[in-house]
Amino acid sequence: MQKVKLPKVNQFGFFEIRLESIGGLGANVAGKIIAEAGVVGMGFNGSNFASYGSEKKGTPVSSFIRYCDADRPVRINSPVVEPHILGVFHENLVARLPIMAGVKPDSIIVINTDKNPHTAREYLRLVGGRVITVDAIKIAYEEKVRMNSVMIGAITRAMEFMDKDAMKEAIRETLGKKYENQLKANLRGFEAGYQQVEIADFDEDGRFPFIPFKESTSQWGYLNAPIGGVVIEAGSSVIKNNQSSRQGKIPLFHYDKCIHCGMCETTCPDYCFKFIPKEDEKTNKVQMFNQGLDYQYCKGCLRCVDVCPVEALTEELEAEHEIEKISVRL
Repeated sequence: MQKVKLPKVNQFGFFEIRLESIGGLGANVAGKIIAEAGVVGMGFNGSNFASYGSEKKGTPVSSFIRYCDADRPVRINSPVVEPHILGVFHENLVARLPIMAGVKPDSIIVINTDKNPHTAREYLRLVGGRVITVDAIKIAYEEKVRMNSVMIGAITRAMEFMDKDAMKEAIRETLGKKYENQLKANLRGFEAGYQQVEIADFDEDGRFPFIPFKESTSQWGYLNAPIGGVVIEAGSSVIKNNQSSRQGKIPLFHYDKCIHCGMCETTCPDYCFKFIPKEDEKTNKVQMFNQGLDYQYCKGCLRCVDVCPVEALTEELEAEHEIEKISVRL
């Protein structure tokens, strides 16, 4: 039995949510939990599915959730183009993908960031609406949980019609059996995400335009692709940028501890480290000295931290450091 009435619906009768994330942050599972809470816990009819490419960390992931009245059949399975709620799991996606497309002046944006809603509105270039910020990475780090539990809490806060207990029950049902030992921590993360938010409303003041949703199409097709399927796009070059693949943590380089053994460079999949030839004061021989890493190419895999024999690389929260100042350009 449907518990409450949906506060608003689109022309097809649906309340719609879109989650934008990268692989590894748990947006796919979060979408399933949010959908289950609405259907099983609240009595709505609804659906959920995700869209992603290769299943690996760092690649774009979108999850779509729809709710409608219990007596309305769900006969639509296209992506959510004009969401009532947009959940952004990684703020660096804003510069990389058109995630704000289709966001209307009455939409609600829930974003993982350490910045306040007014600052977030500026770099989101939001036409208008409500901005809810939550430092999900910091909370997840403190509670030792996956970030998606924290984001589910913040998104639940945005859905004023959603029963908190229904969402918690969906978390228990989804995570309790498979990850029973982490259930209490995930519920703590959910509660922290629900409580530790900043909220601000913005009028449509004309500062930023509404961006209509456009379905992405490939530049190349069977009519114009190079003969033989040759890949002509640049790969490992100056245009490459892995910063949006990081999940809130970075390897921090400590020059005074480094013995310049090269283990970090050997294990790094993206060749982020910069070594230069220099005369060793002890041996008077020219050797290669590590100067640090270029964070433009670092995806935060932290392999270098694991292999460093002298702790010259440590795992740190990205939000606590000015990346531009500590980055060494290759």
